[in-house]
Amino acid sequence: MSIASMGSEWRARSRNRGSRAGALSGAARRELLLRGTEGVATVLGVRRGSTVAGFELPGAADGEGGHVFLVRVVVDGVAPYETRVRQRMRAEDLKWAQAGDVVRCRVDPGDRDRLVLYLPEIGKVRRVSVAKTLADGRRADATVLAAAPVAADYSGIDDPVLRLDLELRAWDEPTPWRVRLIQPVPLAAIGLVDLGQHLEVAFFTVDRGESVAVDWTASLGER
Repeated sequence: MSIASMGSEWRARSRNRGSRAGALSGAARRELLLRGTEGVATVLGVRRGSTVAGFELPGAADGEGGHVFLVRVVVDGVAPYETRVRQRMRAEDLKWAQAGDVVRCRVDPGDRDRLVLYLPEIGKVRRVSVAKTLADGRRADATVLAAAPVAADYSGIDDPVLRLDLELRAWDEPTPWRVRLIQPVPLAAIGLVDLGQHLEVAFFTVDRGESVAVDWTASLGER
């Protein structure tokens, strides 16, 4: 199945996920942070609102605040899984919890869908925004090795979230290297992620993808 024909599948997968996403109380969040099982969560989508994929979310009628995050969770001893979590998050933290970002989480051992997301302490991990990478990063040519849908993004623009395996080549690096990215792909650029296609990317250092961002505008030839 080609990437271009997967739109209905993304939406179907989103509808089929569990609809529970009630926010935890402050006391419950603190308890999970202290005693929950530590894990890693990749943000697949985020939105603010009372419904996700057609489901009315618990607490919405009561004016419960916060954002709803669709995440893929990895915890030792449990197969990776996807779930939703409603959580309040400070604006300065929210910018690091967008689709494709990786955050920490603490999971209730007795209920894997009951979890709290949090950011690592400043200084423990280097985080670079996509905008900064595109503005200040070095340039490279990326060849698409594989692309697969991760989730239907529900941030309001309906862009699919894909996992991209790329091989990068830069004029000032002696050998090519491979990276894996998880990020929203503009619908106009879906045709660019087929096997063997070339994308323009920006990066700061040779790594597994932590400092890499695809320049969709340049790749589409719009700049």
